[in-house]
Amino acid sequence: MVTHTFRGPWGGLWAPRLATLALWALAGGAALYWALALSARPEAPVPAALAPAPQADAQAVARLLGAGAPAVVAQTAAPAAPSRFVLQGVLAGTTSGHGAALVSVDGQPPKPFRVGATVAPGLVLQSLSRREARLGPSPDGAATVTLQMPLGSSKP
Repeated sequence: MVTHTFRGPWGGLWAPRLATLALWALAGGAALYWALALSARPEAPVPAALAPAPQADAQAVARLLGAGAPAVVAQTAAPAAPSRFVLQGVLAGTTSGHGAALVSVDGQPPKPFRVGATVAPGLVLQSLSRREARLGPSPDGAATVTLQMPLGSSKP
């Protein structure tokens, strides 16, 4: 039995040639698609909506640091009235004297101040101990105001 195959004018079989042409066209189209897709400018990223920063409750922080009823004691005369300042919490290193204090100035909500920070114009937080903070005109000068935590606020 003899099978006849269709041969074109060039003497080859058309089916493999057409299949090869189709595959190369498909590969070329895929390469062109990816070249255009990768060379396109990226869209500007949509900025994410930022959640508002949580506000710390100053009274809760003061209670956490052991403050009870705020009290102020001045050991020496100060150019600023000691009643302007209320010590509401102390976070001090027992041996280093460094740390932070929660101090309320002029009845405002308490703010944390690190040792060396300016609490009010002309007053710097000089040092801390377990229950007191010392303020003075410079970090190395003499303390002019000493703020103490009330004795009733300690918890064993």
